[in-house]
Amino acid sequence: MRVVLGVGGGIAAYKAAELVRALTKQGHSVQVVMTAAAQQFIQPLTFASLTGQKVITSLFPATPAAESLSSAVEHIAVAQDHDVLVVAPATADLCAKFAAGLADDFLSTLYLAFTGVVVLAPTMNTNMWNHPATQGNLATLRERGHILVDPDEGWLACGTTGPGRLPDPVRIAAVVNRLSQTKRDFSGENVLITAGPTQEPLDPVRFVSNRSSGKMGYALANAAAARGAHVVLVSGPVSLPPPLDVDVVHVSTAQDMHDAVLDHLEHASIIIKAAAVADYRLTYVPALKMKKTAARLSLELDPTPDILAEVGNRKGDRLLVGFAAETDHLLDEAKRKMISKNCDMMVANFVGDGAGFESDMNEVTILTRTGETVQAGPAQKSEIAERILDQILRLRLTLRAIAETA
Repeated sequence: MRVVLGVGGGIAAYKAAELVRALTKQGHSVQVVMTAAAQQFIQPLTFASLTGQKVITSLFPATPAAESLSSAVEHIAVAQDHDVLVVAPATADLCAKFAAGLADDFLSTLYLAFTGVVVLAPTMNTNMWNHPATQGNLATLRERGHILVDPDEGWLACGTTGPGRLPDPVRIAAVVNRLSQTKRDFSGENVLITAGPTQEPLDPVRFVSNRSSGKMGYALANAAAARGAHVVLVSGPVSLPPPLDVDVVHVSTAQDMHDAVLDHLEHASIIIKAAAVADYRLTYVPALKMKKTAARLSLELDPTPDILAEVGNRKGDRLLVGFAAETDHLLDEAKRKMISKNCDMMVANFVGDGAGFESDMNEVTILTRTGETVQAGPAQKSEIAERILDQILRLRLTLRAIAETA
């Protein structure tokens, strides 16, 4: 991809250098455009060294002698020669200019002339982010079809804590990488995915959960959306940024997840149950915190709803994919679960000694009801997600062929 990177004037401007490295590492060419304010935080020479290209810092040439027709319409040429405009950090001032259509420097003028995809990473003080004027400007930019990578939350340079931090440059680069993908083989599919753990309360301050990070389910949601699907992600409590172009439904307990899945089941064509749902919950949850004593404590537990089995009974002609995380007899248990839950595919992974949890890596065995067994990994969970989606499409074609010959 031919990328224009607009760098706004904020303390996070130095992180734009990391974004340049992430983009060029993926093979994208990068033309950097800096505002005057951005140059107060980082020098153009830094970006010139990283990109090997001249950094554009002004709408006008440095000296009248350098004026030429090409320099006079340089913003038009840059707009026509590039595929994506990324602005990071996109300050409150820049977002306001873009929304209002102001053009008083090279970057804002380029924005008006640009007809490709626009990706904005808003970055500012928390109060500025929350201000109705800023939120109104962002709503306008979203309505124009621009991609907004929402800021991270955390400690800011101004001393406050909250939303406003520049997202991880790797995350922004991933958005550009997604745009460069041409495979849209999930267009028209409505994919319902569950991810993460559930939390079953023991009292108002304690709960029972598991070690699932949600990374596998989020990777599947990212990959399916990138390949053209409309994705609904029902997520338990995780510490992950929301996937781009995905409808996220946040839940806590197994009952919450059960209800959310059934609410969205009607419109789904593919269901992928990657969540690690708790199998048991407390029979009675006390209204007050339990006090510690010297006496031994026993808890009475009831089974939680079996979401996968219920979806299996209701799925009709939808394609259902389950996950089996086992510490022993992996393939036998995965096959048993696939049959008993009426799944079309089961993704089995070994979780003994903590394997598969929290890591960005995974290794799985994919089983289908047509008898296929496919090994995937060890690899990044993003790559595993692509392999799973490939197998889903392959299975769907096989099932259709079987149905046509029956």
